[in-house]
Amino acid sequence: MLLEKQREKLINLMKENKTDVLVVGPSPDLEYLTGLHPLIDERFKALFILSDGRYFYISPELCYEESREVLGENTDIFTWSDSKGFLEAFEEMNKHYNLDGKTIGVNDGIRAVDLLAMGNVLNATFTNGCSIMEKMRIIKTKEEMEKLRKAAKIADEAATQIIKFIKPGITEREIKNRIEHILFENGGQELAFKTIVASGPNSSKPHYTDDGRVIEKRDVIIMDFGCRYNGYCSDISRTVFVGEPTDEQKKIYSIVCEANNRAESHVKQGVRAEEVDMVARNVIREAGFGEYFFNRTGHGIGVGVHEAPYIMEGNKQVLENGMAFSIEPGIYVPGRFGMRVEDIILMKDGKGEVLNKATKEMIIVYP
Repeated sequence: MLLEKQREKLINLMKENKTDVLVVGPSPDLEYLTGLHPLIDERFKALFILSDGRYFYISPELCYEESREVLGENTDIFTWSDSKGFLEAFEEMNKHYNLDGKTIGVNDGIRAVDLLAMGNVLNATFTNGCSIMEKMRIIKTKEEMEKLRKAAKIADEAATQIIKFIKPGITEREIKNRIEHILFENGGQELAFKTIVASGPNSSKPHYTDDGRVIEKRDVIIMDFGCRYNGYCSDISRTVFVGEPTDEQKKIYSIVCEANNRAESHVKQGVRAEEVDMVARNVIREAGFGEYFFNRTGHGIGVGVHEAPYIMEGNKQVLENGMAFSIEPGIYVPGRFGMRVEDIILMKDGKGEVLNKATKEMIIVYP
């Protein structure tokens, strides 16, 4: 369990942030520290880490067996029943660990309603503890880097293979299902996030969530997908044209690719995250499409598909070896079409290693 190996690092970060207790609910943080990947539902479950090095877990009774298997016999686990609610476990654990009067940081795996209930039982000060785990996870080890490379390779294979499948008359859902089949067939163990296949006018919606539209001739299609491999995520976006694109579409796609390539080339140790964002943004602004690029240029990736560092305006985070993040500029013209090209970059030996190898040349599927 990573918590045992890196307990001292975590405790030092807690002390730097004047945090007596860190509460980690179901999330990539919890999986990173313990290997637990529980169902996220309304039942409270969380790991509590104290700044003196002790820790314990609160679990619903129906999750006890799997929690014990992962956490081992030496971890205190306080259980609660559906009929009595999780606060009975709080009262019991407080007899053993006395958290009253403490400063308690919570991560984003804790629901607001549960935090309010905790405040009714514990006389404590609650704070945002997310930055502690961000600092724990932001620098990847060699082992983590290899998992990210493998996850990216699986995504590349799907990005390459799916081109042969796309044609007018099939639905976004059929493309999505095929992508996911290829991911799993090539070693993906679960999805990193809900696959996006946005065609025609839907492609102007960066986080389009439907999948029912039928592919037509002259469509622009954005595909955004990824898998998890041994707990680590991939994330790739490619844009496909069904039939010969218009001159306008060719121009916009070349601008998006230039923004992607220039930003990736700018990645070096010591550069600030906001500087990389600005490089991509300036390419698109200078071409006259700045108003249509309204998302950040990238996000960190690891156990979570979105984590630090965030490649965006105002983020003065200095890029360091071991960080991994996306570069994904896009142009989205409402009601007409959108285009995005996304790769994952790994900081290694002072520069950016582009993990995704799937082509970024204009991909045209002829009906």
